[in-house]
Amino acid sequence: MNTIAENIADFLKEYPPFNNLTFQELSEIATSIRVVNLEKHKTLFQINDELHDSFYVVAFGVINLSIIADAEETLLNKCIEGDVFGLRPFFAKNRYMMTAKAREESIIYAIPIATFRPFVANNSAVLDFLLQSFASNTSNPGDKENLRGKLISDNVYYSEQQSEIQYFQTLTYNTIPLIATVTSIVQDVAQLMTNTLTNSVIICENNNPVGIVTHTDMCTKIASGRFPISITIDKIMSSPVVTVVENVSLAEAQLLMLKNNVTHLCVTRDGSDKSEVKGVISEHDLIVAQASNPGVLIKEIKRSQSSKDLKLIRERLTDIIQKSIHKNIPLSHINNIASEINLAIIRRAIELSILDLGSPPARFAWLSIGSQGRKEQLLLTDQDNILIFEDVTADKYRDVKDYFLKLGKRTNLILEKVGYQLCPNGHMASNMLWCKSLTDWTKQYNSWINTPGENSNDISSIFFDYEIAFGEQKIEEAIENVIFNNIHNNTLFFDFLGNDALRKNSPLSFFKKFIVEEEGIHKDKFDIKTRALMPLIDGARLFALSHNLKGVNNTYLRFKQLAILDSKNSEIYLNCSEAFLTLSKFRTLEGLKNDDSGQYINLQELSKVDKESLKNALSPMKELEELIKTKFQLTQFS
Repeated sequence: MNTIAENIADFLKEYPPFNNLTFQELSEIATSIRVVNLEKHKTLFQINDELHDSFYVVAFGVINLSIIADAEETLLNKCIEGDVFGLRPFFAKNRYMMTAKAREESIIYAIPIATFRPFVANNSAVLDFLLQSFASNTSNPGDKENLRGKLISDNVYYSEQQSEIQYFQTLTYNTIPLIATVTSIVQDVAQLMTNTLTNSVIICENNNPVGIVTHTDMCTKIASGRFPISITIDKIMSSPVVTVVENVSLAEAQLLMLKNNVTHLCVTRDGSDKSEVKGVISEHDLIVAQASNPGVLIKEIKRSQSSKDLKLIRERLTDIIQKSIHKNIPLSHINNIASEINLAIIRRAIELSILDLGSPPARFAWLSIGSQGRKEQLLLTDQDNILIFEDVTADKYRDVKDYFLKLGKRTNLILEKVGYQLCPNGHMASNMLWCKSLTDWTKQYNSWINTPGENSNDISSIFFDYEIAFGEQKIEEAIENVIFNNIHNNTLFFDFLGNDALRKNSPLSFFKKFIVEEEGIHKDKFDIKTRALMPLIDGARLFALSHNLKGVNNTYLRFKQLAILDSKNSEIYLNCSEAFLTLSKFRTLEGLKNDDSGQYINLQELSKVDKESLKNALSPMKELEELIKTKFQLTQFS
């Protein structure tokens, strides 16, 4: 092998995902790698360029990834030595969605996708890394103990293609496969397959898989008379058998079946044919797995007839969330999927209530508020919703409101049976305070915005995080107009919201120790919701409203958009967006582990690395706090 290729292989083996490959494999790849010298400010590819046949690794220098928004170039990410970027040609067929430009003189390794693809198909760790990178907008969600080598997204806003979930879905398959030895007689094996209603048998020698015989083999080779039924099974087996690791994803399994032109995969302890058999995956298993695809779940939701049906689907969503987090899928992507399914469940609950009550007497809009409105509800936390009906004549008002209160009550109860608890603060459509006409809601928002201090118990900032779940889009737009027309240059309102955002308790003490609960059932636990997530949620909302950012309610996306709108402070916003994802992941894992809202973290159960990661995620808060104080010159209530 030539020295240049050797040097390239030496360099790559230090960085993920290449550190998951053997030196032999890297050397093979390195011989086809092109070395690209980029002068300062030279572009490698730009938005709308045709896709290249390679993806890239920075060998030396810095590459800026940027997008054009409002005629301005906005920096999304910096790639330094060891960073992988430009992965779009691997997973998508359209053009580049960002520009890659050298910030200084740089050397780039161009790795041909055709050469690299087989290594991806055979190595789930490599595939997982690349998928995370492609799906992620983050610097490095897989950053365990500061692994060098970052994940650089080539997907500015993650396209919500349903098919992409299959990269993250794990499979359910037969974990007690039929096993025979090479000397077994075909007739005995056929009898065994018939008795157990199984369509495949793994053939082993010294406990290691050497081949497979399927129902098709029996039909084409034995039933057709090509071979007698008395021969040993090794004469008709397909060999070698294609083996995979236990937590193989749906996409990986499909890739391998296509690549090897087989209908079954043998699952072994370490993924090789030199270890014990743990199961067998058939094409049928892949079809069943696709039934857990979000698109399929949403179809099932639409057909559901009761809260019981919806509850079962919501449990499957919890399973998808758990497996996706386990596979290190970016949380922003998991949020997209979960919120679509949550929304479909709410919609169906309203439809079922209408089927019981009869047609609504007026047009209306059901808005999810709070975490549901922000598309941040991964756990089964409580429901928050409001109902707005169109204005009707005074003589009809009482009857109309009465109908919608019943609709609210019925829907809230269905959702409670699905698992979404009733809101302890009563922020629900079944509460007469939060179920009223458009005119009444307009007055309510006017009062909150223009005299915020007077009824401070009434103002709840979650009413500014909303998403229509059902009904008339125009009613939601009317509320949006009321809000944005009233907040324009409204110092009083922003003073109030700003101070409210700063009022939250600090997460760390002066000596950088976690501030934990001092008494009660959560004694010595860390309140991640109030002390860590809420300040970020409040800050994102405050700046989004002040920048007139309409239609974006998700905290992570608000910060990403703010980084584009206010490029001077983009670093603060981007740090906050990452911190929000990290903290949300901690909360979600805690909630899934204890089957609760995940609000209180037991620090004793965290590893040293996790504690450090949690602490690091709290550091952007100070900057955000300073930015709030500066931007809004908090005078009114300070």
